[in-house]
Amino acid sequence: MSFEYIRKEAKALLPWMTEIRRAIHRHPEPGFKEYNTAHLITSRLSGLGIDYKQGIAETGVVACLEKGGPRDDKPVGCVALRADMDALPLTEETGLPFASQVPGMMHACGHDGHVAMLLGAASILKKIHFNGKLKFIFQPAEEGVGGASRMIAEGVLDDVDLIFGGHIDRHYPTGTISVQPGLICAYTDTFRIDIVGRGGHAARPHEAVDSVVVASHLVISLQTLVSRELNPLYPSVITVGRISGGSAPNIIAERATLRGTIRTTHPDIRAKVLESIKRMVHATGELFNADISISFEDVYPPVINDQKAAEIARRAAEKVAGGENVLTQSNPSLGGEDFSFYLEKIPGCFVRFGACRKGWEHIPAHSSRFDFDEEAMGTGAAFLASIAIEALAALETE
Repeated sequence: MSFEYIRKEAKALLPWMTEIRRAIHRHPEPGFKEYNTAHLITSRLSGLGIDYKQGIAETGVVACLEKGGPRDDKPVGCVALRADMDALPLTEETGLPFASQVPGMMHACGHDGHVAMLLGAASILKKIHFNGKLKFIFQPAEEGVGGASRMIAEGVLDDVDLIFGGHIDRHYPTGTISVQPGLICAYTDTFRIDIVGRGGHAARPHEAVDSVVVASHLVISLQTLVSRELNPLYPSVITVGRISGGSAPNIIAERATLRGTIRTTHPDIRAKVLESIKRMVHATGELFNADISISFEDVYPPVINDQKAAEIARRAAEKVAGGENVLTQSNPSLGGEDFSFYLEKIPGCFVRFGACRKGWEHIPAHSSRFDFDEEAMGTGAAFLASIAIEALAALETE
């Protein structure tokens, strides 16, 4: 098997993958409701002659390819490749001819491209020889809902030895692949702060406890935890993403709520942040004579790439993109990624596919104007096919 063949096949499949990506992009769906997306996936798998199971964790699809057989009485190795399917609650403002047709929903993180790339890899791998078993995991609900946990609970990893995946990333040029062992994505926690003051007339603030003022004080004060209490050598972020309170301009609000996220890259720093927020919330309640409660939700653990799996991934990336186009991630991303749940169970590696065309302005993921260079899907499909072959070969030699 020639890796040059894989590259050529991926390039030839780019129009097919582009059609798939755009069809999904037009009809984005939220987590655990990706019914149309799953139907598109199964129809393409049927066209490729690849067996699959559907309805896993509501809308998940898992396809399998197995070739060859055991050698020297050694069991056949199994490698899994994963793509996520869900969209985000955003109103698209890209102006693309294939823009979202669903009000308030948009593929603003590249998951539409991930699905297309994995289907492209499946098409390539269907045509070439390998020895072992491959699983193609099309996962629902990556965006803050934890679809990976549901997939694992329903047995998708039961016979898998290694798992690989990747994410489109506009921080890197198209044609590049970032491979890094160790921690590459942060611990992710969410918090909710409920403030109960005392409502009253806007003209008589001395008779009330203004929950909006208390909430505003907390929004600013929370930032001092990162800037003044944490070791600056460990990246950390506290973001209040939602604030609500009040009902009219002439009424002092009795209740307000803050909701936000915490991103940390070290377990001790994470523990300190959680305890410090509790302390600050309690002190603010005392300061303003308000009742304040806080609750935390563990969302995602960090993504920690296995050293050996990362070495396999780097070899595959070099064969696909060339050594000069294989990059390292100098610092962990503070983004969350539920691929981390798979890596808690088995070894694997998560990479990033450069998807920024020269001359493009920077548009971040989760923006209503997000788009990516579709040429990146050729690189991604070639990598996913190549890593499957490399990983199965590595399992055979162990």
